[in-house]
Amino acid sequence: MHRTVFTLAVVAAVYALAAASPDAVPAAKVGGDCSLGGKKLYGKVKVVPHFPDFKVQLVQHFPDLKVRFVEHFPDACGEWQLVEHFPDFTIQYVEHFPDFQIQKVEHFPGVP
Repeated sequence: MHRTVFTLAVVAAVYALAAASPDAVPAAKVGGDCSLGGKKLYGKVKVVPHFPDFKVQLVQHFPDLKVRFVEHFPDACGEWQLVEHFPDFTIQYVEHFPDFQIQKVEHFPGVP
């Protein structure tokens, strides 16, 4: 009995320390409806240096969202049209602590 209580206490303490770690960053999950935080992840996008709607990291493998850059009609999940004026949302490319990770693709954009 004492061994079980001690084991549970140790497991709880390790879990609490891991959760309180400054390196522990909750992973953002792109929703099945192709949105994050209530904003759709397709449409007209502007890249900004500061104060973006989303911070994104460009990766080669295991992205949260596959993105295809299009010239017109970005109306499907993962289709982004780069614009300078009147964007649907803004992004900033970052190397660390992104809101989500993207991979540029030519075919089959969307949530993998």
